[in-house]
Amino acid sequence: MSEALTRVITEQLFLQTRETNMSSGLQKRQPPVDYIPRITAQYAGLGYGEYRWLASETEPAWTPLKKPLSKCRLGFIATGGIYASGQTAFHFKDDTSYRAIPNSVETAELRATHFAYDLTDARKDINVVFPIEALKSMVEEKKIAELGPNSYTLMGGIYSTRRVVEDLIPPLVQRVLDDELDVVLLVPV
Repeated sequence: MSEALTRVITEQLFLQTRETNMSSGLQKRQPPVDYIPRITAQYAGLGYGEYRWLASETEPAWTPLKKPLSKCRLGFIATGGIYASGQTAFHFKDDTSYRAIPNSVETAELRATHFAYDLTDARKDINVVFPIEALKSMVEEKKIAELGPNSYTLMGGIYSTRRVVEDLIPPLVQRVLDDELDVVLLVPV
């Protein structure tokens, strides 16, 4: 049995053991995820070749804020597979779509689906992966001038970098420009 397949099976057994322990009242905290080995093993278990991690040839542009956050319109993008009740859930294999979630949404209307993280805590409190309530509080406290009309969510862990660059990023950038945002907060999950 390959090392990758062994790791995938071990992870599944660990998650089943955790669920059993929680249902019997013995709650155990899941250890932090070692992301790169886990994703490498998961994709190998699905039959993909060795993953080539994106390595940019140029440094990312640093753009300092031209005004304080208290004067900024803030946008919010989360990669935890969050969607609102009535929207189509994300699917698990290279879903390069995104969801626009109105910032007026009630958190009880939000859902999460994802293959690469344990959804237990997100399903108890969506703010763990989509901190909309904290951002609304920051607006009330005047730490941020306002939120844009929508937050945007997508699936993290997309295997195809090319599809992310060609299919996902351009419409998201256009939405950010259309929303006239001063700054965007990315919440990776």
